[in-house]
Amino acid sequence: MNIRKGNPEDMKSVLGLIQELAIFEKEPDAVVITEEDLVRDGFGEKPLFQVFVAEIDSNETDNGKEIVGIALYYYRYSTWKGKTIHLEDLIVKEKMRGTGLGTALYSEIMKQGKKDNVRRVEWNVLAWNTPAVNFYKNSGARILDDWQVVQMDEAGIGSYLEKL
Repeated sequence: MNIRKGNPEDMKSVLGLIQELAIFEKEPDAVVITEEDLVRDGFGEKPLFQVFVAEIDSNETDNGKEIVGIALYYYRYSTWKGKTIHLEDLIVKEKMRGTGLGTALYSEIMKQGKKDNVRRVEWNVLAWNTPAVNFYKNSGARILDDWQVVQMDEAGIGSYLEKL
């Protein structure tokens, strides 16, 4: 297994993993981004995200390598802590779960945080994803029960603005 920074050529595989995650999270039709969006947004003049990819040797691809996991993150700013990392998604292909690949990607994010001198790494986890919840708790992460995730989707944004 090799973990490295992703590049534009990896985005087709990254999108495939994102779609696999959407199926796992019971929202198979929720992914609307494209490979082109990922290339533009991650590798343009002002990248909006960074990504680590985990690859293995494989006979299933033309180049002999297969991307089987990702950790996609970006930087945020906390009014209390300063620079932080938000881990948007840590995805491991189903066939690779239980191999230590997720731990390796998670560790890479923590190393990046240490290297960047961030004061916090944060992410969301679905309450029903017991294996992930347990993994994070066992790693020393705190799950904040008193905070709730708040989102406004495209339709909600439009409706809100129409009321102004």
